[in-house]
Amino acid sequence: MTLAPAAQAHGNDHDRDKPRTVGYYTAWSGYDRNFLVNDLVKNGTAARLTHLNYAFGFLDAEGKCYSPDPDADFKRQFTAAQSVSGKADVAGQPLAGNLNQLKQLKKKFPKLKVYISLGGWSGSKYFSDAALTPESRAAHVKSCVDLWLKGNVPGLKPGAAAGIFDGIDLDWEWPSSPANDGNVIRVEDKVNFTALLREYRKQFAPLSWRNGKKYDLTAFLPANPGMLDRGFEVPKVFSLLTFGTVQGYDYHGGWDSTTNQQSALRTPAGDPTNSNFSTQVVVDHYLKSGAPRSKIVFGVPFFSRGWTGVKNENNGLFQPVSGPAPATYEAGQEDYKTLKAQLSKFKVYRDEKAGHAWLFDGTTFWTWDDPTELKRKGRYISDRKLGGAMIWSLDSDTADGELIRALQSGLS
Repeated sequence: MTLAPAAQAHGNDHDRDKPRTVGYYTAWSGYDRNFLVNDLVKNGTAARLTHLNYAFGFLDAEGKCYSPDPDADFKRQFTAAQSVSGKADVAGQPLAGNLNQLKQLKKKFPKLKVYISLGGWSGSKYFSDAALTPESRAAHVKSCVDLWLKGNVPGLKPGAAAGIFDGIDLDWEWPSSPANDGNVIRVEDKVNFTALLREYRKQFAPLSWRNGKKYDLTAFLPANPGMLDRGFEVPKVFSLLTFGTVQGYDYHGGWDSTTNQQSALRTPAGDPTNSNFSTQVVVDHYLKSGAPRSKIVFGVPFFSRGWTGVKNENNGLFQPVSGPAPATYEAGQEDYKTLKAQLSKFKVYRDEKAGHAWLFDGTTFWTWDDPTELKRKGRYISDRKLGGAMIWSLDSDTADGELIRALQSGLS
């Protein structure tokens, strides 16, 4: 057996005539939202995805990979009605939880690639330490490969979760830039991130030799141009990644003192901020920095950002606020399907030129990525010949999958 050439190993993760559609499924989706892996089948999402990122695996203080929610990941038992296979879990089976459901999902959709996503907003504290030295990088990657790719889950038989994941997605938020409180940050993160990717590729190789399977490596990358410049050696990073998913949302949110868009294609006229965040600004900066078009998978939101106590002028846009809008799980953020059920309370406004929409009722303002805007975003990605779209997150769509259907219609 011989390994694939480097270009093939790092790039050809799917049929390049078809844009990637990458969706995040979170471990907590199955709790209050009661959105199970099987719901991806029921609402037609699984059939429309090329890749699924399962979020998240965490790093401990030593930089080693671990499951932050063993019950959701590999212990919870599902009924026949809840499971992808239609068969109930039973006591003593080798593997349960979401990992077993993902295993069943892959059997049902054999072309679907599934990755484990590491880190995220609340799980990136120790990435800088893990990436710091050759020894720490090697130990970190070894632990992640052992747990998530070889499937050696603590408390289960060796290899109980083997073969589920086709690669690893690094969601380090953010190298050399502050994010969640308490994160370790270093100037050296920029070069160490590249070195960490090299270590992943190095340790993927012998595993591929043994089992004949090629493993992908992806990363979640920031929308903020300053964060990109501070934290990433862009050409080197993209040469090592199968593709990169670029944050295409959270341009503005409840942390701001005025209402604004969170995912506009172009900077809206009259934007009073100095940041001028927009999809076009982000994409142009990535291309200018050396990212290949075909490896930029651009993020789209299935959720809204909102404010309350909004001054009733200009249909609520660019107005001072009293604070983030009350919401179901987190102030200032709400699922699309939840807001859709309340749509009669609001009026919908659209900026066709800038490519964004919002809801306003005279005092509360929500950004609004509905099927019209998702189709528009899909067309933008297709027109610019980018590598596809990434979705955060799949549990926010409706029971009939109207957002992913609209996105795919724009991409095709």
